[in-house]
Amino acid sequence: MKRIGILTGGGDCPGLNPVIRAIVKKSSVMGYKTVGIKDGWKGLIHKDAIELTEKSVSGILPKGGTILGTSRTNPFKEPGDTKKAISNYRKLGLSALIAIGGEDTLGAAHKLCKMGLKVVGVPKTIDNDLNATDFTFGFDTAINIVTECIDRLHTTAESHHRIMVCEVMGRHAGWIAVYAGMAGGANVVLIPEVPVDINEVCSLIKGRHKKGKTFSIVVVAEGARFKKGQEVVQEENLDAFGHIRLGGIGQTLADMIESKTGYETRVTVLGHIQRGGSPTAMDRVLGTRFGVAAVDLVTKKKFGQMVSLSGNKIIGVSLSKAVSKLKTVDTELYDIARTFFG
Repeated sequence: MKRIGILTGGGDCPGLNPVIRAIVKKSSVMGYKTVGIKDGWKGLIHKDAIELTEKSVSGILPKGGTILGTSRTNPFKEPGDTKKAISNYRKLGLSALIAIGGEDTLGAAHKLCKMGLKVVGVPKTIDNDLNATDFTFGFDTAINIVTECIDRLHTTAESHHRIMVCEVMGRHAGWIAVYAGMAGGANVVLIPEVPVDINEVCSLIKGRHKKGKTFSIVVVAEGARFKKGQEVVQEENLDAFGHIRLGGIGQTLADMIESKTGYETRVTVLGHIQRGGSPTAMDRVLGTRFGVAAVDLVTKKKFGQMVSLSGNKIIGVSLSKAVSKLKTVDTELYDIARTFFG
């Protein structure tokens, strides 16, 4: 009987539990057993795992986060961790491993696959920045949450005649900012792909005031940077995958706007609110489809692949292609958002 391992790595994300549930249920239909590895790659390094049954996943479809826990552990960072992970994969009697995660988790999965492990990937990130898939699960929930928050900011901004700056997640890609900014009717959207010109931003805001508008909503992605400037970061220390901790651009931007325009400006940092709570129907369905398709790839022995949404079809793509580069916002989409600036 095949034993399929499941792990969830990186940041938590609405839709993880629907994926886990789908894998367990599809595996049961196929006559496979499933093993849940706790806390991502950390669990495989320390052989921390539990048997998963249909009873284990009963009722988790609407639940946010992940019942398996997660971590940002990199199995290639510390000497000896890679060997432990490979050894424990074998000790657990796994026929295959389904790794659910973003660029870092799947990057590690790709390396381990090249070292002989039978791995299949599932694309997870609210940032929607994974290559080779139209959308990742978790993104739809995030933009719905941000859109609701922008709607709420509109009423208080209009009441107090303020500029409201809303800082959102996304790291080095502006998908959340663009989608939620358009959906929420933001007056300015700033993304990492296009350097911020503070003079242009202030000009747009002043232009609105000249037309009789007494407030503006500015949405900025955490990874946005000013022209000839570096990213604004919370701390310089790198995480296990070599990333800096972004954050703070919202306050920096708000201070500049108030200084240059004289308009009272406030900032709201949505932070982890964007990745918490119950997944939308879209993410529940997409996560379910991904989970079922991942087991199908295992059945067909198509290892080294990631399930992907292409149009409305779920297909398999190589992990190497998925982690080869970040998927960033295209010019056409941003131009649509710019139509409504000011």
